[in-house]
Amino acid sequence: MAITLGGINTGLPPNLVDQLVELEKLPIKKLEEKKGKTQTKLELVNELDTKLRDILTSLTELTNTKGFSDVQVVSGDPNIISGTADPEAVTNGSWNIEVLDLANKPSALTNGFPDKDKTQVGIGYVQFETAEGTKEIFIDGSNNTLEKVASKINTAGLGLQATVIKDNKDADAPYRLMVSGVKVGGSNDVEYPTLYFLDGDQDFYFDEEREAKNGKIKVDGFEIEIDENKLNDIIPGVTLDLRQAAPGRTINVSVAENKEVVSGKIKDFVDKMNATLAFIQTQSRVNERTDTTKTLGGDSLVRTVENDLRRLIQGTQFGVNGEVRQLNQIGIVFNRNGTLDFDQEKFNKTLAQKPSDVKSFFIGDGSSVGLVPSVRNTINRITNNAFGPIGIRKKALTQQLQQADQRIDNITRMVEQKEKNLRRKFSNLEETMSRLKSQGAQLAARLGGPSADNLNFAGASINNSV
Repeated sequence: MAITLGGINTGLPPNLVDQLVELEKLPIKKLEEKKGKTQTKLELVNELDTKLRDILTSLTELTNTKGFSDVQVVSGDPNIISGTADPEAVTNGSWNIEVLDLANKPSALTNGFPDKDKTQVGIGYVQFETAEGTKEIFIDGSNNTLEKVASKINTAGLGLQATVIKDNKDADAPYRLMVSGVKVGGSNDVEYPTLYFLDGDQDFYFDEEREAKNGKIKVDGFEIEIDENKLNDIIPGVTLDLRQAAPGRTINVSVAENKEVVSGKIKDFVDKMNATLAFIQTQSRVNERTDTTKTLGGDSLVRTVENDLRRLIQGTQFGVNGEVRQLNQIGIVFNRNGTLDFDQEKFNKTLAQKPSDVKSFFIGDGSSVGLVPSVRNTINRITNNAFGPIGIRKKALTQQLQQADQRIDNITRMVEQKEKNLRRKFSNLEETMSRLKSQGAQLAARLGGPSADNLNFAGASINNSV
């Protein structure tokens, strides 16, 4: 347990040990300050690493299954026909489609009830003859309102769906149960038999029925029968969604390059590149208030990365097919701020005129030729954990932090030990002075000499020696 010295007997300052310990801790404070700056540098290197990897992520969007082959389905009236396209299987073109009749699912509507959750239909069976055979649902006294019957059908897993609708044609009995098949087309018909229920509050029966049937459309003048309203085999690579019938009205459906999506991917690449360039410029900006020990200013790592990125942006891509070989040909150039400007209008125009050239410029052979492979290879080399400049710098800074921690631990242990020794020595000194004063007082009393308060020779001698 630490002993607090009051300096009563020795006359020394009460906090002398604390002052000496603080002096011994000065190297630790300097190491902590140096460690903090090293930690800041490591965080900045990690941030640069992240920004470079973000560039690679943006390039992934250019080289995925869609890449430069993004296409869109354009409908003359999306409320009647809409669609989506698979860029790997689609064929660009235009088709005229007329929706004569939609494929229908089988459905039936019961008679009306005054409410949906009070009036009881009775006890009995609901039976359906489906394409998969006879299906039955038992209705007992605990689930025999319209709402509960609908819930029972929906949870039975019969390929049927039920809902309670409100039909205001009959104000006294507006609630009706509608049961429908899940699938459309003539092959998915359901037979709705007569309902037999006992002890109900009123009669319960199917009042209207609609059988499942195929639909009809015309494609470029040819009439086709369809058994569903989502069509995958009319236009190659396109899924058409027929929303409503419109006999006599022809809807033009076309498939073409989606330039906005491709342009957006290029813009994302430029934005990620600009984020990295702006970060580098911030680190390199120096004035009279800049503390370069807390930034990467003047660091060779920053210069290396910036030079590599500039070479990629300003360089020529050799070995690609076509006339597009530099970014400035598609509207990407350096501005006065040292970042990139992206002229989307120029890019879209070049893409429209020379789509294969633009794609070849970016994609190349996928490994060593083309902008994307060049950027990927360069960034992978820079960020490589084993031998890349960022990987090497991160290792060096991490080692410096570890070494600083070891030195701080060693000094801390030494200071703690020295503090213990000092407190023990001063405690012994205090005890010795107390004992000397007591002996002096006793001697003075025997000899009739001066009081113990005037016997300061020992203390003065000890103070001088300390």
